Amino acid sequence: MERKEQVGRTRNENVLNCLIPRPNAMFKLICFPWAGSGSSYLAKWGEKMSDLIEVHAVRFAGRESRFHEQFASDICQQADEIIDALLPIIHDQPFAFFGHSFGSCLAFVCALHLKEKYNVEPVHMFLSSATPFHSNYWRAQFSQINQLSEEQVKHHLLELGGTPNHIIHNKDLLDQWLPIIQADISILQNSNLGITSLKTHSCDFICFVGANDIIKDMEAWKDVTSGNFDLYVLPGGHFHLVDPANEDFIHKCIIKCLELSSLVNS
Repeated sequence: MERKEQVGRTRNENVLNCLIPRPNAMFKLICFPWAGSGSSYLAKWGEKMSDLIEVHAVRFAGRESRFHEQFASDICQQADEIIDALLPIIHDQPFAFFGHSFGSCLAFVCALHLKEKYNVEPVHMFLSSATPFHSNYWRAQFSQINQLSEEQVKHHLLELGGTPNHIIHNKDLLDQWLPIIQADISILQNSNLGITSLKTHSCDFICFVGANDIIKDMEAWKDVTSGNFDLYVLPGGHFHLVDPANEDFIHKCIIKCLELSSLVNS
């Protein structure tokens, strides 16, 4: 039994990256990275958050300590794997989700599965730069990207921003990185969620988007919750969150919302 529990803990630590453990924190903030990325950037948010919040960043298969694992191929299976790792972390404790781009979509699917299977949902959803599944703009974003030439992919990545130039202009590095981002995008291309009923959640949704972002229809996230909805338009493009001023704004927004939540529920 002890060996089984140890294997389970190791597995959970592979899926969830917590750099700053706060065992006595009131809230868990679970962060979902964007396509092609690792967990480190968002895991470091733990250094800047209130002592009330313990940050865990999701680590996807096929990268970092999970480098030798196969990429996920189905968004629902990926969500279930993350939930299995999450359940011991969020047990009887308030939690919130933050996701950026691809991570927002995966965070939403995880929240959907948690509610459907366990009747549990986050106290807040913080979503950044992602078109919701039910929007008319959804399929148009992903219909062609895996058929693009290498030059077209480079152009698309430059348009999005956020990818270091030394990767885009180095063929060896780009060849290593492209399969990772294409695997993540394929998950979205192949997803058939077909949300049949809106207002699937009752928690508040706080959304962020760049003023020059290529993402459309962020406002449509209000359709999936009966809770409050707010949208903040920040300076910059798709990777607005890496700008220090925007990152600070997002941190303060998350902290304020969770602190207010603790007062309401106390």
